[in-house]
Amino acid sequence: RHIMTFVEALERAPKEADHIEVLKRVEGVDRVLTEGALDFLVRLERRFGSRRRELLAARRARQARFDAGELPDFLPETKSIRDGVWEVAPIPAVLQDRRAEITGPVDRKMMINALNSGAKMFMADFEDASSPTFGNMIDGQVNMQDYANGSLDYTDPKSGKSYALGEETAVMIVRPRGWHMEEAHLLIDGQPISASLFDFGLHIFHNGAKLHASGLGPFYYLPKMESHLEARLWDEVFEFAQETLGIPVGSIKATVLIETLPAAFEMDEILYELRRHIAGLNCGRWDYIFSYIKTLRKNAAYVLPDRAQVGMDRAFLNAYSLLLIKTCHNRRAHAMGGMAAQIPVKNDEAANTAAFEKVRADKLREVKAGHDGTWVAHPALVPVAMEVFNEHMPACNQVRSQRTFPPIRRDDLLRPHTGDITEAGVRTNISVGIEYTAAWLNGRGAVPIHNLMEDAATAEISRSQIWQWLHHQATVIAQNGEARSFSQDWFMEILGEELVKIREAIGEDAYEQGRYELAANIFTETATGEDLPDFLTTPAYEALRKLD
Repeated sequence: RHIMTFVEALERAPKEADHIEVLKRVEGVDRVLTEGALDFLVRLERRFGSRRRELLAARRARQARFDAGELPDFLPETKSIRDGVWEVAPIPAVLQDRRAEITGPVDRKMMINALNSGAKMFMADFEDASSPTFGNMIDGQVNMQDYANGSLDYTDPKSGKSYALGEETAVMIVRPRGWHMEEAHLLIDGQPISASLFDFGLHIFHNGAKLHASGLGPFYYLPKMESHLEARLWDEVFEFAQETLGIPVGSIKATVLIETLPAAFEMDEILYELRRHIAGLNCGRWDYIFSYIKTLRKNAAYVLPDRAQVGMDRAFLNAYSLLLIKTCHNRRAHAMGGMAAQIPVKNDEAANTAAFEKVRADKLREVKAGHDGTWVAHPALVPVAMEVFNEHMPACNQVRSQRTFPPIRRDDLLRPHTGDITEAGVRTNISVGIEYTAAWLNGRGAVPIHNLMEDAATAEISRSQIWQWLHHQATVIAQNGEARSFSQDWFMEILGEELVKIREAIGEDAYEQGRYELAANIFTETATGEDLPDFLTTPAYEALRKLD
């Protein structure tokens, strides 16, 4: 009650939000953007916004050095941290067993299904699995409040079917949007607020004290960081939020997704900066592939083959996975495995069996390597992941395992996969990239495509591979077996053919209403320009704002 009184006092305190504009009214906005919540967001943005922008500028400066030929490497100035003897703060009991985690958007029905799936944890994703319409973001915050209040339920208006939480549910972990994103519908002092601070700030303001009192949080997944200095900023945000809201410092526990190549060289440092607030690191494999391409984009020595040939069992991905496990366990933190994107295949038993076996093999690789848990994208895959980890990990985790690892050096983390670039791979990248982008522009961030549950990382890999192959005029094996140099003209020819296939498959009306031409334009601009834009979702968000 003391904590709640503190929050109520903040609601009544003199406001700093003198220069704040909410540019769109959507259902739930008054419940979420209360005076106290807005004042808290203003405090966060004014205190940390300029540092965020400085760190984004530092990203761009480092990328310019990579474009000029410098290669990522371990930082000499932080060697003492890597060599030092230290551990992260103790991890609460409720986070000790994370063997199967399910992820998904902040859609109400999908949240309930995920929480009831039998997984140990559910990552509610405001980022890659959610299209950031203002309505989606506000609705997600309403759902978070109802979860914390114990009132999360749903009745489907079409079918009348009711959904409610079971007696035992997964533990909620929230992923705010990354540092690079902004929430354009909320202006503070005339500028859009950081989307990270918006998502995190609203969640902890409304729910942090309740979750702490119940022992169920507040817990977060932090995406797309590129340096330990960005982790330091998060640590300072956490400290400020807890002190402001009257929650003990250290109550927040975060797991950092290592999904950028530069961050892989700073895993020790990221753990160190967040040592009071961190539970572990996660292999965000799909975004990591995208980041590998983006970071090394202008270096011909690191051109990757078709995405289907870029597996976790070899080259830079295997080295990254093993280094993450080694680093986390050395610091008594959890080393989480990556996403199995497969979903059940209806009306094709052979394909469905093959999909489940792929998941089983992937999870077996992870648990035997030493991971403490893993991700799946569909409730039907939870039992598969649980079965594999139950068989090979009888304890809650493997943090104190005595595995030995080979030395993992810079060249190991940079070694590219070998294989072919094929016309089929080009076509897959184009069609999947456009289909996902179109769905995103229509408000859906988790999209089933070709029997996989795809999120924004899919489109990012697709368009960055196209850019890399065009930039380096890569040799592509055509469908007739001929080896051809990939060109802009050939790309445009294939693009046109793939758009015709989509139109014929879904029909003229669905094609026009589905915004496929707009999606194709955005994909083309971000995949074929002189420079590779940092994120497809940046120009896509500008288009989404106009449509929203």
